[in-house]
Amino acid sequence: MGGRGTSPDGTKEERRKSYRFLVVVPIEATWRNPEGVPVLVQAVAKQVNANGGFLEMTIYPPVGSRITLTNFLSAESAEARVLATPSSREGVSHGIIVELITPSESFWGVNLQVKKTAVELQKLEKSLQAEGIDFRMLNEFRDTVDALRTTALAVQQLREFQLKGKDSTEIVSMLVADRVRRATNLCHELVADIDAGKMSRETKEVEGLYDALEQACDRVRHLLKSRHPDRYVTTRT
Repeated sequence: MGGRGTSPDGTKEERRKSYRFLVVVPIEATWRNPEGVPVLVQAVAKQVNANGGFLEMTIYPPVGSRITLTNFLSAESAEARVLATPSSREGVSHGIIVELITPSESFWGVNLQVKKTAVELQKLEKSLQAEGIDFRMLNEFRDTVDALRTTALAVQQLREFQLKGKDSTEIVSMLVADRVRRATNLCHELVADIDAGKMSRETKEVEGLYDALEQACDRVRHLLKSRHPDRYVTTRT
């Protein structure tokens, strides 16, 4: 097996070993400058995999140097080698590319795990399509995958907002709206199940479902009363 090539300064060039996933992970990077003085810089990991990734930061260590990375959220540390900076490689800007000395997916936290899971679920969906799985079951699978993607996006945005000190109300509203959409679709599916004779009074948890739907209907009716006072009349207290 051939080794990696070398750049003009003698350091090894990067050959990406696997796909990088978009994440937002706050990182502290530390190293020593040529005078031996410790340097600590705040960074944000933006594209990563088990072998390393791209860190957005404002001060760059020398190419080929060894640095210590600390995940701000988990406090886990890892050693890495700098493969590229804006001055050493075309296309690299506002940050550095690093390679972890010891490959690790866990170092980047749950954000990476969620992204990888979403990709695997997409592959599984294609396999189910090829095998001719029942249409309704496939739709239910897709809804689950969509919910995962929405949650993963919300987690990423929440971290970005937290780092920038922004209000997260808009993201929370997005999650609530998605939950309403999924609940509506689920109700339509339950109606179809009842009409098709797939649900009866003997079905487990059907009484609990009825109570939950009544409570939800009462609260939604209360929200809508101000919009249509004559249409939405509260029937329960």
